[in-house]
Amino acid sequence: MSGLVNDGMDKGSMMESEDRIEKTVDIYITAEAVRDIKHKKDTEDFDTQTAKTQTPQHTGSDSVRNRSSRAAAVCLVLLCVLLLTAVIVLCVHIYTKSTHYTEERDQLIFKNKDLTNERDQLLTNNTNLTEERDWLRIKNKNLTNERDQLRNKLIILANWTCYKSHFYYISEEKKNWTESRRYCRERGADLIIINNKEEQDFVKNMTGSADVWIGLTDSVVEGTWKWVDNSTLTSGFWASGEPNSYMGKDEDCALTRSSGWADFPCNYESRWICEKTIFLNNTFQ
Repeated sequence: MSGLVNDGMDKGSMMESEDRIEKTVDIYITAEAVRDIKHKKDTEDFDTQTAKTQTPQHTGSDSVRNRSSRAAAVCLVLLCVLLLTAVIVLCVHIYTKSTHYTEERDQLIFKNKDLTNERDQLLTNNTNLTEERDWLRIKNKNLTNERDQLRNKLIILANWTCYKSHFYYISEEKKNWTESRRYCRERGADLIIINNKEEQDFVKNMTGSADVWIGLTDSVVEGTWKWVDNSTLTSGFWASGEPNSYMGKDEDCALTRSSGWADFPCNYESRWICEKTIFLNNTFQ
Protein backbone atom coordinates (compact mmCIF):
# COMPACT_ATOMS: atom_id res chain seq x y z
CA MET A 1 0.00 0.00 0.00
CA SER A 2 2.73 2.27 0.88
CA GLY A 3 4.10 1.50 -2.47
CA LEU A 4 0.96 2.56 -4.10
CA VAL A 5 0.90 5.71 -1.99
CA ASN A 6 4.42 6.55 -2.93
CA ASP A 7 3.69 5.97 -6.48
CA GLY A 8 0.67 8.17 -6.21
CA MET A 9 2.59 10.80 -4.42
CA ASP A 10 5.33 10.65 -6.91
CA LYS A 11 2.94 11.03 -9.74
CA GLY A 12 1.21 13.88 -7.98
CA SER A 13 4.49 15.58 -7.28
CA MET A 14 5.56 15.18 -10.80
CA MET A 15 2.33 16.66 -12.07
CA GLU A 16 2.60 19.57 -9.69
CA SER A 17 6.15 20.08 -10.71
CA GLU A 18 5.19 20.08 -14.36
CA ASP A 19 2.38 22.53 -13.65
CA ARG A 20 4.78 24.80 -11.89
CA ILE A 21 7.22 24.58 -14.76
CA GLU A 22 4.48 25.36 -17.24
CA LYS A 23 3.28 28.31 -15.16
CA THR A 24 6.83 29.56 -14.85
CA VAL A 25 7.27 29.31 -18.58
CA ASP A 26 3.99 31.05 -19.15
CA ILE A 27 4.97 33.79 -16.74
CA TYR A 28 8.35 34.15 -18.42
CA ILE A 29 6.79 34.23 -21.84
CA THR A 30 4.21 36.72 -20.59
CA ALA A 31 6.94 38.90 -19.13
CA GLU A 32 8.98 38.76 -22.29
CA ALA A 33 5.90 39.58 -24.33
CA VAL A 34 5.08 42.54 -22.07
CA ARG A 35 8.68 43.70 -22.25
CA ASP A 36 8.67 43.41 -26.03
CA ILE A 37 5.39 45.27 -26.28
CA LYS A 38 6.70 48.00 -24.02
CA HIS A 39 9.94 48.21 -25.96
CA LYS A 40 8.03 48.38 -29.21
CA LYS A 41 5.80 51.07 -27.79
CA ASP A 42 8.72 52.98 -26.46
CA THR A 43 10.40 52.66 -29.82
CA GLU A 44 7.29 53.81 -31.64
CA ASP A 45 6.91 56.68 -29.20
CA PHE A 46 10.57 57.58 -29.70
CA ASP A 47 10.23 57.42 -33.44
CA THR A 48 7.06 59.47 -33.30
CA GLN A 49 8.71 62.04 -31.07
CA THR A 50 11.75 62.08 -33.28
CA ALA A 51 9.64 62.49 -36.39
CA LYS A 52 7.76 65.31 -34.74
CA THR A 53 10.97 66.89 -33.64
CA GLN A 54 12.71 66.48 -37.03
CA THR A 55 9.79 67.33 -39.35
CA PRO A 56 10.37 71.11 -39.26
CA GLN A 57 14.07 70.65 -39.99
CA HIS A 58 13.37 68.43 -43.02
CA THR A 59 10.82 70.92 -44.30
CA GLY A 60 13.31 73.84 -44.14
CA SER A 61 16.02 71.85 -45.92
CA ASP A 62 13.61 70.86 -48.65
CA SER A 63 12.59 74.51 -49.04
CA VAL A 64 16.24 75.59 -49.33
CA ARG A 65 16.90 72.74 -51.73
CA ASN A 66 13.89 73.74 -53.80
CA ARG A 67 14.97 77.38 -53.84
CA SER A 68 18.49 76.32 -54.83
CA SER A 69 17.10 74.15 -57.60
CA ARG A 70 14.93 77.00 -58.86
CA ALA A 71 17.88 79.41 -58.71
CA ALA A 72 20.05 76.93 -60.58
CA ALA A 73 17.32 76.49 -63.16
CA VAL A 74 16.92 80.25 -63.49
CA CYS A 75 20.67 80.68 -63.84
CA LEU A 76 20.77 77.90 -66.44
CA VAL A 77 17.92 79.56 -68.34
CA LEU A 78 19.67 82.92 -68.15
CA LEU A 79 22.90 81.35 -69.34
CA CYS A 80 21.04 79.72 -72.20
CA VAL A 81 19.40 83.03 -73.07
CA LEU A 82 22.75 84.82 -72.92
CA LEU A 83 24.39 82.10 -74.99
CA LEU A 84 21.56 82.22 -77.53
CA THR A 85 21.80 86.02 -77.62
CA ALA A 86 25.56 85.81 -78.12
CA VAL A 87 25.09 83.25 -80.88
CA ILE A 88 22.48 85.45 -82.60
CA VAL A 89 24.67 88.55 -82.28
CA LEU A 90 27.64 86.60 -83.60
CA CYS A 91 25.60 85.24 -86.49
CA VAL A 92 24.32 88.72 -87.33
CA HIS A 93 27.86 90.08 -87.12
CA ILE A 94 29.19 87.29 -89.32
CA TYR A 95 26.33 87.77 -91.80
CA THR A 96 26.93 91.52 -91.88
CA LYS A 97 30.65 91.03 -92.37
CA SER A 98 30.01 88.35 -94.96
CA THR A 99 27.62 90.65 -96.84
CA HIS A 100 30.15 93.47 -96.64
CA TYR A 101 32.94 91.21 -97.85
CA THR A 102 30.71 89.88 -100.61
CA GLU A 103 29.92 93.41 -101.80
CA GLU A 104 33.59 94.35 -101.55
CA ARG A 105 34.53 91.18 -103.44
CA ASP A 106 31.99 91.97 -106.15
CA GLN A 107 33.33 95.52 -106.38
CA LEU A 108 36.86 94.18 -106.66
CA ILE A 109 35.74 91.72 -109.34
CA PHE A 110 34.09 94.53 -111.32
CA LYS A 111 37.11 96.74 -110.80
CA ASN A 112 39.42 93.94 -111.89
CA LYS A 113 37.23 93.37 -114.94
CA ASP A 114 37.39 97.08 -115.79
CA LEU A 115 41.14 97.08 -115.31
CA THR A 116 41.42 93.99 -117.48
CA ASN A 117 39.37 95.64 -120.21
CA GLU A 118 41.45 98.79 -119.87
CA ARG A 119 44.64 96.74 -120.04
CA ASP A 120 43.39 94.94 -123.16
CA GLN A 121 42.46 98.27 -124.69
CA LEU A 122 45.90 99.64 -123.89
CA LEU A 123 47.52 96.54 -125.37
CA THR A 124 45.41 96.96 -128.49
CA ASN A 125 46.31 100.64 -128.68
CA ASN A 126 49.95 99.79 -128.12
CA THR A 127 49.80 97.18 -130.89
CA ASN A 128 48.15 99.68 -133.21
CA LEU A 129 50.68 102.34 -132.30
CA THR A 130 53.51 99.86 -132.83
CA GLU A 131 52.14 98.94 -136.24
CA GLU A 132 51.66 102.60 -137.06
CA ARG A 133 55.19 103.35 -135.87
CA ASP A 134 56.59 100.55 -138.03
CA TRP A 135 54.52 101.79 -140.98
CA LEU A 136 55.79 105.32 -140.41
CA ARG A 137 59.34 104.01 -140.23
CA ILE A 138 58.89 102.20 -143.52
CA LYS A 139 57.24 105.27 -145.03
CA ASN A 140 60.02 107.46 -143.70
CA LYS A 141 62.59 105.08 -145.14
CA ASN A 142 60.80 105.11 -148.49
CA LEU A 143 60.58 108.88 -148.41
CA THR A 144 64.26 109.05 -147.52
CA ASN A 145 65.07 106.79 -150.46
CA GLU A 146 62.85 108.88 -152.71
CA ARG A 147 64.53 112.04 -151.45
CA ASP A 148 67.96 110.55 -152.14
CA GLN A 149 66.81 109.44 -155.57
CA LEU A 150 65.42 112.89 -156.31
CA ARG A 151 68.64 114.43 -155.10
CA ASN A 152 70.57 112.12 -157.38
CA LYS A 153 68.19 112.99 -160.18
CA LEU A 154 68.79 116.67 -159.62
CA ILE A 155 72.51 116.10 -159.51
CA ILE A 156 72.34 114.04 -162.68
CA LEU A 157 69.91 116.35 -164.40
CA ALA A 158 72.28 119.20 -163.73
CA ASN A 159 74.65 117.51 -166.20
CA TRP A 160 72.00 116.11 -168.56
CA THR A 161 70.50 117.87 -171.54
CA CYS A 162 66.85 117.41 -172.52
CA TYR A 163 65.92 117.21 -176.16
CA LYS A 164 62.55 116.02 -177.51
CA SER A 165 61.54 113.87 -174.54
CA HIS A 166 65.08 112.48 -174.20
CA PHE A 167 67.91 113.23 -171.80
CA TYR A 168 71.51 113.18 -172.97
CA TYR A 169 74.71 113.06 -170.95
CA ILE A 170 78.24 113.59 -172.31
CA SER A 171 81.04 112.35 -170.07
CA GLU A 172 84.16 114.26 -169.20
CA GLU A 173 86.23 111.17 -168.45
CA LYS A 174 87.21 108.39 -170.86
CA LYS A 175 86.42 104.67 -170.79
CA ASN A 176 86.31 101.82 -173.26
CA TRP A 177 83.08 101.02 -175.04
CA THR A 178 81.97 98.31 -172.56
CA GLU A 179 82.70 100.41 -169.45
CA SER A 180 81.02 103.41 -171.03
CA ARG A 181 77.87 101.43 -171.64
CA ARG A 182 77.93 100.07 -168.05
CA TYR A 183 78.08 103.63 -166.73
CA CYS A 184 74.97 104.58 -168.73
CA ARG A 185 73.02 101.46 -167.73
CA GLU A 186 73.76 101.98 -164.03
CA ARG A 187 71.89 105.27 -164.38
CA GLY A 188 68.87 103.88 -166.17
CA ALA A 189 70.14 104.91 -169.58
CA ASP A 190 72.26 103.42 -172.40
CA LEU A 191 74.66 104.54 -175.06
CA ILE A 192 72.94 106.82 -177.53
CA ILE A 193 70.97 105.49 -180.51
CA ILE A 194 70.93 108.02 -183.37
CA ASN A 195 67.73 107.58 -185.37
CA ASN A 196 67.81 110.47 -187.85
CA LYS A 197 69.79 113.41 -189.28
CA GLU A 198 68.24 115.87 -186.86
CA GLU A 199 69.41 113.87 -183.88
CA GLN A 200 72.82 113.46 -185.47
CA ASP A 201 73.16 117.21 -185.81
CA PHE A 202 72.07 117.65 -182.18
CA VAL A 203 74.79 115.23 -181.05
CA LYS A 204 77.38 116.92 -183.22
CA ASN A 205 76.55 120.27 -181.67
CA MET A 206 76.93 118.75 -178.20
CA THR A 207 80.19 116.93 -178.81
CA GLY A 208 81.91 119.43 -181.08
CA SER A 209 85.15 117.96 -182.30
CA ALA A 210 85.41 115.30 -179.54
CA ASP A 211 85.37 111.56 -180.26
CA VAL A 212 82.39 110.02 -178.37
CA TRP A 213 81.20 106.41 -178.12
CA ILE A 214 77.71 105.69 -179.47
CA GLY A 215 75.61 102.59 -178.96
CA LEU A 216 76.59 100.78 -182.18
CA THR A 217 78.64 97.55 -182.59
CA ASP A 218 79.22 94.57 -184.94
CA SER A 219 80.91 92.43 -182.29
CA VAL A 220 78.35 89.62 -182.72
CA VAL A 221 78.47 89.33 -186.52
CA GLU A 222 81.24 91.08 -188.36
CA GLY A 223 79.86 93.69 -190.73
CA THR A 224 76.37 93.57 -189.23
CA TRP A 225 76.03 96.67 -187.15
CA LYS A 226 73.40 96.71 -184.41
CA TRP A 227 72.30 99.25 -181.88
CA VAL A 228 72.28 98.51 -178.12
CA ASP A 229 68.51 97.84 -178.35
CA ASN A 230 69.39 94.98 -180.76
CA SER A 231 67.91 96.77 -183.76
CA THR A 232 69.93 96.50 -187.02
CA LEU A 233 71.45 99.60 -188.54
CA THR A 234 69.91 100.32 -191.98
CA SER A 235 71.56 103.63 -192.74
CA GLY A 236 74.05 105.75 -190.88
CA PHE A 237 76.25 108.78 -190.85
CA TRP A 238 79.66 107.18 -191.44
CA ALA A 239 82.63 109.31 -192.22
CA SER A 240 84.25 108.82 -195.59
CA GLY A 241 85.85 105.35 -195.83
CA GLU A 242 84.18 104.08 -192.66
CA PRO A 243 83.77 101.47 -191.37
CA ASN A 244 87.07 100.03 -192.55
CA SER A 245 88.61 97.82 -189.80
CA TYR A 246 91.80 99.82 -190.25
CA MET A 247 94.87 97.67 -190.87
CA GLY A 248 92.92 94.48 -190.24
CA LYS A 249 92.20 95.29 -186.62
CA ASP A 250 88.99 94.28 -184.93
CA GLU A 251 87.19 97.57 -184.88
CA ASP A 252 83.81 96.41 -183.68
CA CYS A 253 82.55 99.52 -181.84
CA ALA A 254 81.48 102.86 -183.29
CA LEU A 255 82.06 106.40 -182.16
CA THR A 256 81.01 109.74 -183.58
CA ARG A 257 83.41 112.58 -184.43
CA SER A 258 83.22 115.85 -186.28
CA SER A 259 83.53 114.10 -189.68
CA GLY A 260 80.98 111.40 -188.91
CA TRP A 261 80.93 107.85 -187.49
CA ALA A 262 83.98 105.62 -187.40
CA ASP A 263 84.71 102.09 -186.23
CA PHE A 264 87.31 101.66 -183.51
CA PRO A 265 88.59 98.85 -181.31
CA CYS A 266 86.18 98.41 -178.39
CA ASN A 267 89.01 98.68 -175.86
CA TYR A 268 89.86 102.17 -177.06
CA GLU A 269 89.21 104.72 -174.33
CA SER A 270 87.05 107.65 -175.26
CA ARG A 271 84.33 109.88 -173.92
CA TRP A 272 80.77 108.64 -174.36
CA ILE A 273 77.21 109.92 -174.59
CA CYS A 274 74.25 108.39 -172.73
CA GLU A 275 70.62 108.65 -173.77
CA LYS A 276 67.53 108.24 -171.63
CA THR A 277 63.92 108.25 -172.78
CA ILE A 278 61.59 110.01 -170.36
CA PHE A 279 58.42 108.06 -171.21
CA LEU A 280 59.98 104.64 -171.03
CA ASN A 281 61.99 105.11 -167.90
CA ASN A 282 61.89 108.34 -165.97
CA THR A 283 64.03 107.23 -163.06
CA PHE A 284 67.59 108.41 -162.76
CA GLN A 285 70.06 106.56 -160.56
